[in-house]
Amino acid sequence: MKSPPSLLARLLEEFFLNYLPKIRGASPHTLQAYRDALRLFLSQVARKRGCTIDRLAVEHLQVTDVLTFLEELERQRRNSIRTRNCRLIALRCFFRHALRHDPDHAAQYARILAVAAKKSPQPICAYLEPEEMKTLLSQPDQQSRLGLRDYALLLFLYNTGARVSEALGVRLQDLSLAPPRQVRLRGKRQKERICPLWAQTTTALRRLISAQAPGGGPLFLNQRGQPLTRHGVLRLMRKYSARAGRAQAVPRRPLHPHLLRHSCAVALLQAGVDLTVIRDYLGHASVATTNRYVSTNLKMKQDALEAFWRRAGITKPSAKPWKPNAKLLDLLRSL
Repeated sequence: MKSPPSLLARLLEEFFLNYLPKIRGASPHTLQAYRDALRLFLSQVARKRGCTIDRLAVEHLQVTDVLTFLEELERQRRNSIRTRNCRLIALRCFFRHALRHDPDHAAQYARILAVAAKKSPQPICAYLEPEEMKTLLSQPDQQSRLGLRDYALLLFLYNTGARVSEALGVRLQDLSLAPPRQVRLRGKRQKERICPLWAQTTTALRRLISAQAPGGGPLFLNQRGQPLTRHGVLRLMRKYSARAGRAQAVPRRPLHPHLLRHSCAVALLQAGVDLTVIRDYLGHASVATTNRYVSTNLKMKQDALEAFWRRAGITKPSAKPWKPNAKLLDLLRSL
């Protein structure tokens, strides 16, 4: 017997209005990500069935539809494997919720939940060296209000290693600009942590705050006075990286805001900070996540190679450049 479309609507409403925010305590970013995944999936199924989304029933959501959806994410939308797997996580979360509330279709949901994530190669973690970071920070015009905001934001991201969502969620009450200078960040799963601030970061934030209208909203705003978005941060990051790239000062490739988080982690690692401290500084759930910066850091590999060279007792080759002497030149002229 076919279930009515109202069952699917009821499951979706319960999932987004009760389960995710109230039971799971999901953040607004998680809600938006799951919403986008379900919207794309249901739109594709409805298009293939030749009906509108409101006419879809639970029986229309089969494992073949999920597999087709994941395939088209990569082939048509050019999504990465990582994005594909994130969409799959959202779908699996919804169908686990549906399984608890609709046991009549348990076998159908179980087949969907059995779809595994796709393996992908772990990309090398890119980062900026301190000198490259200084060049990037010199690009914004601090005499303008937006330039001052951009400089403060870039310096804040590099100082704290914060995720973009964490930085954009900072409010005035989260800052302590008097010694000890620090900021309260809210990360994934509502976890909070305290990060110290450099004197330069504190000065830039003070200038930014004095240039803005007082209020209790987010610290980083766009030119219309609205909260700055992730896409806004991406645009300004690409603008300044392009300027620095033309001067051959930073890698000539599109840079993303998360690169500053990687750069902060590598700088801490090069300074000899323990991995467990870096884990807490960045808000990682496991030190295994932090450990990937060890394999990324080229300078540490070079230092290890030089230490091995010295330990092995192998002398470095001291080849001297060849220079002709006067007698040889006279011989050549006489030929």
